[in-house]
Amino acid sequence: MKKNKVVLYIAMSLDGYIARPDGSVDWLNDIEMDGGDGGYGEFYSTVGTIVMGRLTYDEVLKLADEFPYADKPCYVLSRTTQPPAPHVTFTDETLETLIPRLKAGSEGDVWLVGGGQLVTAFLEAKLLDELCITIIPKVLGDGIPLFPQGTVPSTFRLMQMQKIGQMVSLSYSANEQ
Repeated sequence: MKKNKVVLYIAMSLDGYIARPDGSVDWLNDIEMDGGDGGYGEFYSTVGTIVMGRLTYDEVLKLADEFPYADKPCYVLSRTTQPPAPHVTFTDETLETLIPRLKAGSEGDVWLVGGGQLVTAFLEAKLLDELCITIIPKVLGDGIPLFPQGTVPSTFRLMQMQKIGQMVSLSYSANEQ
């Protein structure tokens, strides 16, 4: 039986940012992919459960008229109480108890959508199994870094790299495996 993984699947600028300082990801709108969806559909088909931070959730709501992950269980981590919302479960459960439970009960891999603070917390707790980072050929100059200052030093093993239009997708596994 295939063991579910926790996967960070995310786009990053050449200078290491995942969003503008205000959280906006509008810089992702005009990327040359040579047709198709850059592998997103194939990746999404492997996902059983989605986890994101509340700030990322707020940005997702701004990007689409309908919640794009309504077909899968989605957990939004928040330190403050949030009013109920369709398609998501807000939680302040610790990562150390939540993530193993989600991995065990998921119909596929657990996708860590973002953002930077959550990536740092997952690395500190050694809960990331795989990183799939797509490098976008843009320099933002400022913004929210994928790996904020203070992120625990970590080492990963390159599994795959792929050119997608003007982008490059890098897949890494955690060394602990």
